[in-house]
Amino acid sequence: MQRLARRILSAFALLIVSVAAHAQLVIEITRGQENAVPIAIVPLGWESAGTAPFDVSEVIAADLQRSGRFAPLDRKDMIERPTSGEQIRFQDWRYLKSDFIVVGKLAPEGADRYSAQFELFNVLTGQRLTGQRLSTNSNGMRAMAHRIADLIFEQLTGIRGAFSTRIAFISAEGTPPQQRYKLIVSDADGENQRVIANSTEPLMSPSWSPDGQSLAYVSFENKASAIFVQTLATGERRRVSARAGINGAPAWSPDGRTLALTLSRKDGDVDVYTLDLSSQLLTRMTFDPGIDTEPVWSIDGRKLYFNSDRAGSPQIYEVDVSQPNRATRLTFEGSYNARPRLSPDGKQLAVVYLDRGNYRIASIDLASKAVQVLTEGRQDESPSYAPNGTTIIYATQDRGKGVLATVSSDGRFQQKLGGGIGDVREPVWGPFPK
Repeated sequence: MQRLARRILSAFALLIVSVAAHAQLVIEITRGQENAVPIAIVPLGWESAGTAPFDVSEVIAADLQRSGRFAPLDRKDMIERPTSGEQIRFQDWRYLKSDFIVVGKLAPEGADRYSAQFELFNVLTGQRLTGQRLSTNSNGMRAMAHRIADLIFEQLTGIRGAFSTRIAFISAEGTPPQQRYKLIVSDADGENQRVIANSTEPLMSPSWSPDGQSLAYVSFENKASAIFVQTLATGERRRVSARAGINGAPAWSPDGRTLALTLSRKDGDVDVYTLDLSSQLLTRMTFDPGIDTEPVWSIDGRKLYFNSDRAGSPQIYEVDVSQPNRATRLTFEGSYNARPRLSPDGKQLAVVYLDRGNYRIASIDLASKAVQVLTEGRQDESPSYAPNGTTIIYATQDRGKGVLATVSSDGRFQQKLGGGIGDVREPVWGPFPK
């Protein structure tokens, strides 16, 4: 209960320090997946003089490796570098134990235009599984590489790839009291970082709109909490809640018209509300004297999941938005379940779970209520699912610093995203691009 209260009532306790927003992530695999599929991503041939303007294949291989499902062959172990299916000697690649191979070419198409042609083959059978030609300018090379990785991932797994998506997170520079907080958006691999909001006071709780065009977040820039909605393309933002007391934990409804949020009104009680963004109609969802916070919507928008300490320790509850004040407790295993986040299929909740004295990320099956602990850290928090449901991003500690990390939704593959990115908190994965 005390830990939950500190999170809600003491925003200034976020001791988050970061480097500049152009830093790169350093990937450290901390738990491998033994059955990762071996695949060869052969460097694309460059159909012009000089060197290629961008290493598309390197990004593709990094994406697939980061998923935990594939083990790309090291380039130094490639005995040849074919650029088309006709050039592949499949027996050689069978000898290298690659199950699949990707080949292709990168070519200029005019002033700042490039095309990439790729093909994916089954090494065992020699069958061409898919192939496509994509084009872009120099600024779009990385996005094109992510798109190719998405196509390969979907072809081989049957699951839509999420490499072309984005993440948002909070960081700050400096040491108290001279800190500058930032809300940063980047590609899913941490590249192309962009500062969305910048303040000398804490920023908290970023939340993506369903269309990926806006972020809601909490700012203390006027020495009091307020919730803002900011359009990413234009930078335009509007304050949607600055009521007396706490304004926190915004969460978008599936239709993008309503925010669920945490407020403490005149009575000081901390409860979950919904806010219609067009009419500013506020509806109270919970009425318990405990701390009710961190709401998340069900897939159909009819329910809210939230955590509350009304039973003496933080646990997860649900409430039907058409029947406020009729919350039902969902979690009974464990003395601490907090920060619920729903999987894209609506079947699982990722939570912060107290496991043998450590705060770790766990998943809860909503049908069976079975709990699976996914991570091994001491202070893991703020889980968020990738939009394809295969991976959870979260915040953790590494040698006293906050870092981002990911874990596969089955817990088999885990990695830290640290190094140059510095101390960060509250990652949230964006939706598929529209």
